[in-house]
Formats: sequence, C-alpha cells, structure tokens
Amino acid sequence: MPAPNAISSEKLARIIGTPRAPLLLDVRSEEDFATDPRLLPGSIRTDDRDLAAHAVQLGGQASIAVCQAGHRRSQGTAAILRAESCPSEYLEGGFEAWRTAGLPLIDPAKLPARDAQGRTIWVTRARPKIDRIACPWLIRRFLDPRAVILFVAPAEVNGVAERYNAAPFDIEDVFWSHRGELCTFDVLLGEFGLNIPALDRLATIVRRADTARLDLAPEAAGLLAASLGLSRMFSDDLEQLEAGMLLYAAFYRWARDATDEIHNWPTNKPKAD
Repeated sequence: MPAPNAISSEKLARIIGTPRAPLLLDVRSEEDFATDPRLLPGSIRTDDRDLAAHAVQLGGQASIAVCQAGHRRSQGTAAILRAESCPSEYLEGGFEAWRTAGLPLIDPAKLPARDAQGRTIWVTRARPKIDRIACPWLIRRFLDPRAVILFVAPAEVNGVAERYNAAPFDIEDVFWSHRGELCTFDVLLGEFGLNIPALDRLATIVRRADTARLDLAPEAAGLLAASLGLSRMFSDDLEQLEAGMLLYAAFYRWARDATDEIHNWPTNKPKAD
C-alpha cells in the first residue's frame, strides 16, 4: 500500500491522459536527469528550490512530484506545495519505479522550444476537424499540458511558426504531418513512443475518419459526424477545441475501458419456460 500522500505508478498510469489528471512535476536532480533525460508523459521539469513561485502558478491545481526514487526531493516538494494550499502527492518509487514497470516515457528533446512561460507553441490551419483537434488533445494530455495551440489561415501557418518559434502541424511539407497512410496523430504517437493500447485503438479511428476510410473502423463514422457537428456549432476555433477536448476524452476512455461493452434495449418481459 502506498505511503500517505503517495501514488503508485499503476494508479498514475490510469490517470494520465484524463481531464482530471494532476500536473506532473519532474524534480529530479540535474545529474539524475542527465542519466536518463526522458519524462513521464505530460511532465514539466521543475526546480524544487523555487516552489513558492510554482505554487502561485499552480493556483491550487493538484500536482504529483516525481524524483529519482521517491525520496526527499519529491516528498519535500509535495509537502511544501500542500503547505501552500496546493494539493500534491509524490510518485512512490519515483522515476525508477515507473521505468522499471515499463510505462511510457517521452523524449522532451523532440518537443518544440518553450516560450518564456515554459509552454510549447503549435500552429495549424484554421477551422479544425479530426486530426487538428485530435493532435492538440494528445499534445495537452500526454506531452505538454500548458501547450498553446494557434489556428491561422493555411497560407500563414509556416510564417507564424517561424515568427513565433512554433511547431507547424498537419499541413504539407512539415515534420509533424501525414506520412504515407499515417495521419499526424499517428506520427506524434510514433515519434514520442507513446505505446499505449488505448491510444493505438484511438489512432485507428482518427486515421480512418481523417482519410475517408470509414468502412475500416466502425467508430470512425461517429467521430466524423461529431467533428463536423462541432465545426458547425462553433465559429471560434478555440471554443471548438475546448469542446473537442471533451469529445476525445470520451473516445479515449471508451478505447481504454469500454470496447467490450454494448448497449441494448432492456425488457421486463418474463423469459419463456
């Protein structure tokens, strides 16, 4: 059983990717980080000696501290944040326990450069559908919870990316885009090594809906219909993105927990003898 204010790797793995996931703070020493510079999905590197400032930024948001083995750095970080009225736990066994369990780790070097506030910036075409909602959902849930997503006219995507040091995605002739039969969502999963069965299942649906191959995944037609409906409901792309975040959260939970469940009309008629 985890110690008080501790969370196990198994439990944390179930929380990551969901709307209520806490912010993950990687407080490993520079030496430990240099030994293995990967991060838990969605983690942010944090200096555990400047926690008062972090508490202000958190604004009461829940967090989980991760150090190398779950000792003084993470337990101290969680205790200080709780003293600052920010709910916080630490990862039992730390980074080592997570890695030993074979759970996913991402290479932060593949992320775009961060701005002055520590956020990555991504830019794509306006009026998003399917892939251009799925990718921001993936980015914010598994790569950078504070990521800034920009929607601009198609002709201006590369110019905005260059001007504001952003990563262009889901347009032709950029790194984060379709490759053969793969859509941009697939490419993000592969490049960051997010080998999670539920994400693989969701990727199949996104790919089929995004490339008009609805017959290859029965759920793809539903995703396409919901996406087109959202695009008609919202004229503001960021409002549409916020609504789409919930849509993809639901598809992810289905892909993880409910693929074997069916729904049928109940009947109270007695069974025949």
